[in-house]
Amino acid sequence: MSSSWSCEVESSIPAPRLFKAAIMDWHNLAPKLSPDKVVSAVVEGEGGVGSVRQFNFAPGMPFSHVKERLDFIDVEKFEVKSSLIEGGGIGTHVESASSHTIFVPKDGVCVVKVVSSYKPVPGANADEEAEIVKASFIGIIKAAEAYLVANPDAYN
Repeated sequence: MSSSWSCEVESSIPAPRLFKAAIMDWHNLAPKLSPDKVVSAVVEGEGGVGSVRQFNFAPGMPFSHVKERLDFIDVEKFEVKSSLIEGGGIGTHVESASSHTIFVPKDGVCVVKVVSSYKPVPGANADEEAEIVKASFIGIIKAAEAYLVANPDAYN
């Protein structure tokens, strides 16, 4: 039995800039913007479809790391699909997890929409982990937004 969560985050940043920062270059920005949460990140591949990104977390975070595979990217439509392949509760709370994120342009700003689906491990309650992941996603968008407001020439 699969479960899912979704959310929408409004941003004052235009979709192209926010997509570049929060998705395409997040592996570089995260350790700089949130070193208390993300200590390092590594990309296996060219950063496009099929690439694997690993984010290593600081002690005290719920997970030591996550590895995600980029399954689909449309840079013109600001859309990405990814699958969790390691860490982040795989094997303990969830058997699998994937997400679909789209940055919808709206009057010079954007709305970021995400739908994440996951299959809990039989007998496990993954609701708490889902809430942590949802809060983390919102935090990523807000951190990238704050960085772009403070650096108006970045990711243009």
